[in-house]
Amino acid sequence: MQQEIRFATFNVCNLAPPSVKLYDNLLPTTPQEYEAKLNWTAHQLDLLDADVIGFQEIFSQATLKEVLARTKRYREAYHLGFDPDPAALRLTPSVALVSRLPLSGAAQPMVDFPRGIELPVGSRDAARFTRAPLHAVVTVSPDVLVDVVVVHLKSRRPDYRTGDTGEDPALYALACLRSLIRRGTEAAALRVLLTEMGRANRRPRVVLGDFNDVADSVTTSIVLGAGTPLGDRLYDASQVQRRADHARHLGFSSVHEGHYSTIDHILVSEEFNGALPNAIGEVVDVLYLNDHLDLELPEASDHGQVLARIRLYDLSHGLMEAGV
Repeated sequence: MQQEIRFATFNVCNLAPPSVKLYDNLLPTTPQEYEAKLNWTAHQLDLLDADVIGFQEIFSQATLKEVLARTKRYREAYHLGFDPDPAALRLTPSVALVSRLPLSGAAQPMVDFPRGIELPVGSRDAARFTRAPLHAVVTVSPDVLVDVVVVHLKSRRPDYRTGDTGEDPALYALACLRSLIRRGTEAAALRVLLTEMGRANRRPRVVLGDFNDVADSVTTSIVLGAGTPLGDRLYDASQVQRRADHARHLGFSSVHEGHYSTIDHILVSEEFNGALPNAIGEVVDVLYLNDHLDLELPEASDHGQVLARIRLYDLSHGLMEAGV
């Protein structure tokens, strides 16, 4: 059995074919910019060297396949994902999962909220995720399957109604509130779905994604399930890592107007929290690939990548030696 499993989350920032119009305020990429982005993304994937990677902001799964073909480590990896709905009123990016470990069954998009959770009356897509999470089962060993969920929750970008602008402070505040309500509702829906998944399958869960908020925010805390029964909770990998040095911790995945924060997270269930009695492994450390954010490389993503190294236990002989 593989002794160490590496999970990562990677918001690639608008991965799409060249010359495609994605947003009104964003110019399509030129062929030259497209080539540079694909090459940088492929190089970054090889640096990560993760076994399982969750991706966000995929406008074209075919483009992601082209990235994988340019890597050294992922040409033969499994690739799961769904393209955005071409009939939708808005072109919305989707998520994807790439795994070098075998998969058990097909991937499933988690499109709809569970019963009893929905946005306020009159909201667009009131009972479904803006960007559907993706669920897949990864085979770590013949005896260990892991439920992996890739997510991308609603951003903080103001959700204006037609004709509204940020010049009016009340309209701006209400637009920000609508975004928060949507992100919070998505977080609540995800919390219910993850709880149901854990109770039904009784196996480890790992959530990879862009939460668009920090780990101790209300919305992320909802997903973590603070205050719920112990077996239902999830844990921020960066908080339970064995080699954490909080005095020197410099992890961040986003820089906005000079403010450094981490909004991309890896969450694990109790099976990978080494402080708990039911653990079958532990988070050794969490690493951040973020130098490109300070360098402001035009071809790079506007997010750092987060990598969690999980060391599995040999339950008959104690902790396995790391294969590093």
